[in-house]
Amino acid sequence: MLPALASLQSRLQHLFSDPALLQRAVTHRSFSADHNERLEFLGDSVLNLAVSSLLYQRLSSLPEGDLSRVRANLVKEATLHQLALGLRLPEVLRLGEGEARSGGQKRPSILADALEALIGAVYLDAGYGAAEALVHRLYEAVEINPQMQAVAKDAKTALQEWLQGRKMQLPQYRVVGTVGAAHKQTFDVECTIAELSLSERGIGGSRRAGEQSAATAMLATLKARHS
Repeated sequence: MLPALASLQSRLQHLFSDPALLQRAVTHRSFSADHNERLEFLGDSVLNLAVSSLLYQRLSSLPEGDLSRVRANLVKEATLHQLALGLRLPEVLRLGEGEARSGGQKRPSILADALEALIGAVYLDAGYGAAEALVHRLYEAVEINPQMQAVAKDAKTALQEWLQGRKMQLPQYRVVGTVGAAHKQTFDVECTIAELSLSERGIGGSRRAGEQSAATAMLATLKARHS
């Protein structure tokens, strides 16, 4: 294992049984076909569950809606970006030449995605308990308090709460396509609510931005229908 990755293991406080998972987690799609996007997909779900359990323990008096808003603050790109910097992920990211030249090591969306991929890698390597412990360690230095509920909701959170308030299933997001070079892509994302047979599209400079755009479009459609 490269010294930089061995050092990252120490910062993660997790010794990988399968070092290939660690290497894949820090590999951007611009560098290799064996990249981190599938791990990111998995890590996103693990992260949300682990943060949910953390909030359930720490904020025992908050109702569901407020917990959802606090969680949205903790798993948003800006927060993950700061956590990634704390792990010194820019030092170990594997990027294609074009992406590296354009400053990809510092791009918040790439760093946030890599952090989620690392969480997914730990989950595959050692199970949920190890991944949850990693997430809880990452958030040890993050101030978590009920006042975080006052922060404005993002579109995805607002849509989720709208559906939950009506006892409906959560929306599904999928990347329909990408346009542009690897270091400057635009993501076309579809948001679907199966129970209502509705789908809307949105675009953004990252997968997250595309999802937010699609959620905004879906909220506008729902508002028009139910106004």
